[in-house]
Amino acid sequence: MPAQPYKATPGFDEQSLPDAIRNAHNTKDGVWGLLVVLEGSVDLVFHEPARTVHVTPQNPAVIAPQAVHHVELTGPMKMKVEFYREPPLGDGA
Repeated sequence: MPAQPYKATPGFDEQSLPDAIRNAHNTKDGVWGLLVVLEGSVDLVFHEPARTVHVTPQNPAVIAPQAVHHVELTGPMKMKVEFYREPPLGDGA
């Protein structure tokens, strides 16, 4: 059975995306995130090790506990972040 989120952000678009998500931040120890794009796309930028994941409705992105990251806009979009107590896609990514 896939992991179930215990919490999620409200939906954001390119106008309402908070600065806190646009700037470097991280989840707490033991908290996994799943960046879910509902429309359009965004880039999820991890700081250490440096890498960028292009996130689309077909390609959500897992955020490991305490991984420093930020979101960069690539155009119009709608997204949310779900929070889990275990890897959301079951692969530990």
